[in-house]
Amino acid sequence: MLQDISIIIPAKNEEAGLSVLLPRLKQLFPKAEIIVVNDCSSDKTAEVCCSHGVKVITHQYSIGNGAAIKTGARAAAGNILAFMDADGQHDPDILPALLSKLEEGYEMVVGARDGESQANLGRWTANAIYNRLASWMVGQRIPDLTSGFRVAKAKQFRKFLYLLPNGFSYPTTITMSFFRAGYPVSYVPIKAAKRLGKSHVRHLRDGVRFLLIIFKVGTLYAPFKFFLPISISFFAAGLLNYLYTFIEHQRFTNMSALLLITSVLVFLIGLISEQISALTYKDSER
Repeated sequence: MLQDISIIIPAKNEEAGLSVLLPRLKQLFPKAEIIVVNDCSSDKTAEVCCSHGVKVITHQYSIGNGAAIKTGARAAAGNILAFMDADGQHDPDILPALLSKLEEGYEMVVGARDGESQANLGRWTANAIYNRLASWMVGQRIPDLTSGFRVAKAKQFRKFLYLLPNGFSYPTTITMSFFRAGYPVSYVPIKAAKRLGKSHVRHLRDGVRFLLIIFKVGTLYAPFKFFLPISISFFAAGLLNYLYTFIEHQRFTNMSALLLITSVLVFLIGLISEQISALTYKDSER
């Protein structure tokens, strides 16, 4: 398997991390294809890659982490794709354990970080919410929805490239896509080291991204399961408002009507989204 693996590393201004990571990968996997997708770095990322003899694909302008993943997946020659961060957080020594788990019949194996591996309390809290929501949606425990350290069968991974966003939420999308298509996914516990170099995370921007991911997780896998509780909540609020105003004032208010109408609209949106989701994944078995 190690001869048929492509290791894909998205990188933007990661010369410090790559200087440590690439020699280790070359030593551990001398026959593997190593692809670094340089997302228009302004430092010496490309030079470091060339000095270690790995394949470099450079974006002409910065597109995003997810776009780099897609570029690498399209260019990879191996039947097995391995994805790692370039900042030194992912230990190459763990990669054989992920590959070994893949041989047990899984289509994707993810390195699941423990609580100590989270950058800060805010990130830990956000990831905990992601994991709980995703686990509820798929009916199985997902210990780490957003980990970028994973291996997957190339044939299955490429089926969902058109769904992947160009930004940082690609792990969420690909994980939920595999579950939605019925492909088995497994997790291997890992510890992530402290990153080398400057983080690209921005709290305000990523706070908005957090909310968007919550909706994406809910609507990507089982939209109706996500929208139905919201619809029921609006219906209950409208019914309670109507009972209160009828008892107190003997009338039906505009607020009651608005809440009940919203309940129906949310229900219909969920129903339509469920059908769209089914059509989105109809070709996943081809």
